[in-house]
Amino acid sequence: MLTRRFGRTELQTTVLTLGAMRIPPTDQEPEEQARDRAYGTLRRALDVGINHIETARGYGQSEAIIGNALREGVIRRDEFILTTKIPPMDTAEEFRAALDDSLTRLNVNYVEILDIHGINNDELLAKSLRSDGALGAARRAMDEGCVGHLGFSTHAPLETILQTLRTGEFETMNLHYYLMNRRNLPAVELAAAMDIGVFIISPTDKGGQLFRPPDRLRALCEPRTPIALNQRWLLSQPAVHTLSLGAANPEELDAHLEGVASDDPLSSAERLALERLDEAMEALGAEYCSYCHECLPCPERINIPEALRLRNLAVAYDMVEFGRYRYGMLARRDPITGEIVGGADHWLPGLQGDYCTACGDCLPRCPMKLDIPALLADTHTRLTGQTGRRLWK
Repeated sequence: MLTRRFGRTELQTTVLTLGAMRIPPTDQEPEEQARDRAYGTLRRALDVGINHIETARGYGQSEAIIGNALREGVIRRDEFILTTKIPPMDTAEEFRAALDDSLTRLNVNYVEILDIHGINNDELLAKSLRSDGALGAARRAMDEGCVGHLGFSTHAPLETILQTLRTGEFETMNLHYYLMNRRNLPAVELAAAMDIGVFIISPTDKGGQLFRPPDRLRALCEPRTPIALNQRWLLSQPAVHTLSLGAANPEELDAHLEGVASDDPLSSAERLALERLDEAMEALGAEYCSYCHECLPCPERINIPEALRLRNLAVAYDMVEFGRYRYGMLARRDPITGEIVGGADHWLPGLQGDYCTACGDCLPRCPMKLDIPALLADTHTRLTGQTGRRLWK
């Protein structure tokens, strides 16, 4: 499989990385079946040429499964680069204890890359950078030889990602950046200027659930599959080094091999497909949201840009199911108590669009001059089937 230099780490990572979040057992899955599925996924990933496995302390039994696979000889440590991720903690002692526990579960005494997991806002960035917290503990672990390189993963606003990069403390970055969501291009460009390794989080799932594309999206992407076209577009950019593949079973790797088979420039057919996608989005006309985020902050805490981005995709590409999946992750208010429920906290902040009170606060800030309250109401109806405005007081 193709490899790329992973920024100034000098590691040669394959352009696909096995993200191990989905290898732990599912509900009610028999133990033996779960073990065989997980081991089979790890083994096949290495057999198709992947040389980088990425996991996290927060991924259930993922670390322990990798450790057991090493212990039982299913995989060998010299076959892959290993990354694990630990969230920022209040003290260096807590962070180091978590790291030591992760190394024990992984059955290793060294990880090539340790990521501070989830620098998703300015508060978490400040917490991560404390010399008596995560950063101090990570640096001491590097001095002791049990960590090779320090990176970070992020779901943060662009401005926070740029600020994190500019600290100069990190050698790699995991972030969202896709054909269907190009908001973080400035962060990718800054990482390239700083020679920082760029790892794309979940381009197939969070990038649009491209493993089950609607017919319209499939047709627009021909002759490639949506998965392959997204991969080819990403890897046409030298600043992008590796793409996460979050397989749960060995068979799920198959759909991802076409788009990484060649490092050739984009073909004329691929460029035409990209033009068709752009034209379909442009056809939204006066209802197109550019995802510039100038509408924020919203006094009702609505995640306006994400809601309208999902509307873009639903209308232009018929990506309604993906829109429902992502929109459903935003917080909502209990219809009886009015209390905020659900949501993904700092991983995907903000409320759904039906809490718009049409206050007009966002309207003068929108460079597209969109009727944001009307579009939020339409988004909510499209993606939930419910009335698009509740006018909470």
